Amino acid sequence: MTTHKISLKGLDFDTIETILREEMKLSLGDDARQAIQKGRKFLDVKLKEHKEPIYGINTGFGALYNKSISEKDLGKLQTNLMMSHACGMGEIVPAEIVRLMLLLKIQGLAFGNSGVQLITVERLIDMFNNDVLPVVYQQGSLGASGDLAPLAHLCLPLIGEGEVVFDGKRQASKNVLKKFNWKPIELQSKEGLALLNGTQFMSAYGVYCLLRSYQLASLADFIGVISLEGFDGRPEPFDKLIHKVRPHQGQSDVAENIRNILKGSQLIKRRKEHVQDPYSFRCIPQVHGASRDAINYVANVLLTEINSVTDNPTIFPDDDKIISAGNFHGQPLALAMDFLSIALAELGSISERRTYLLISGQRGLPPFLVANPGLNSGFMIPQYTAASIVSQNKQLCMPASVDSIVSSNGQEDHVSMGANAATKLFRVVDNVYSILAIELFSASQALEFRRPAKSSDLVEDFVAGFRKEVKFVEEDRVMYTDMQAAKEFLEAF
Repeated sequence: MTTHKISLKGLDFDTIETILREEMKLSLGDDARQAIQKGRKFLDVKLKEHKEPIYGINTGFGALYNKSISEKDLGKLQTNLMMSHACGMGEIVPAEIVRLMLLLKIQGLAFGNSGVQLITVERLIDMFNNDVLPVVYQQGSLGASGDLAPLAHLCLPLIGEGEVVFDGKRQASKNVLKKFNWKPIELQSKEGLALLNGTQFMSAYGVYCLLRSYQLASLADFIGVISLEGFDGRPEPFDKLIHKVRPHQGQSDVAENIRNILKGSQLIKRRKEHVQDPYSFRCIPQVHGASRDAINYVANVLLTEINSVTDNPTIFPDDDKIISAGNFHGQPLALAMDFLSIALAELGSISERRTYLLISGQRGLPPFLVANPGLNSGFMIPQYTAASIVSQNKQLCMPASVDSIVSSNGQEDHVSMGANAATKLFRVVDNVYSILAIELFSASQALEFRRPAKSSDLVEDFVAGFRKEVKFVEEDRVMYTDMQAAKEFLEAF
């Protein structure tokens, strides 16, 4: 089993994807280990020398910042914080997101600016490596003072509280700690705050959705080509000269991608009776390309965020400073994830329009893509379903980042709502897989009515693989299983 060393170099998306896909173990690099120890030692010395209030270390939290805490109660303060802030509600966060939360929290603490004990970070690594996944709830974060409630649930098992999923069962954390002979961590000054502050709930959702976004963008191009071939579309909109005079990077990349997918196609080269295609075909490079540019923007935001220190206060041993500020505020993520939701929803919106055209009975295709329409409804209702999901995406794309609610007696008077942006984005991603699956289901059906002419080898191989999962529809049958199979085919691609 290979191991990834958490270091001060941070993480990139390829590394994250490899860690998750290959189920790699984690360990601390020497630089990270030294940084954590240096930060903790600095904090301990500072507390002995510094008798004035330091927010969150020897004071209360939020609106209770003006309440001083005695030295003997500093550990109790952090334990109380952990327990009192675990107030999540709603659905359970999926396991893949919880793994990402652990990974990103470990990386954030490894920079040494949080003042945690080495044993605390090592226990989080133990949990990751042994697939001990805390039970975290989707609701509860305002995305401003960090993701307080979700991160409290993530870190409760450190002190033997809360629940985890282990060996496929949901169980009390204290029971799993006993199985591994792990003693509950005795939290020291600031540790609870370091664990609960931070944007790792938002960031984990963001990273997961971003990685899926790259796949969705590629699938949208490929499936769009299959629809283009099934609809007997024209090649001119993908000519490089068009994109040379409007050189948006995403637009140019999509056009080039589609030209490559179409190489060797008989269908695209044959004489066309129509002189122009509808926008959902003609403007694939412009629409898909704009979404790709948005994805790349969001990637830059997330890459910065996952390699940042986002708890508060922040300690700087080399500068002999402890600074209380606002790195926990999720505004950069909230805006980015709202933007990504819109960009992905547009991939779904234009996809549904192509599906609609395929079933419309134009260009020699039978109405609803069945040989005997009337007796058979064919692909009528899959398009209904796609339209319904597209409409839901529009509702989910109402930006969360424009909202704010005052909390903590007015001390936290502007919040990002980035956590809501994150969970909405997660639903949009899932919805776009469904919409593209319906387009692929329809486009593959339409392609059969163009035989014996063939598309490119890339398209024909892709469709042949799909046909192993979903057969051609000769006459009406129960179709929801086909649609689910199509979605699973895309998710696994």
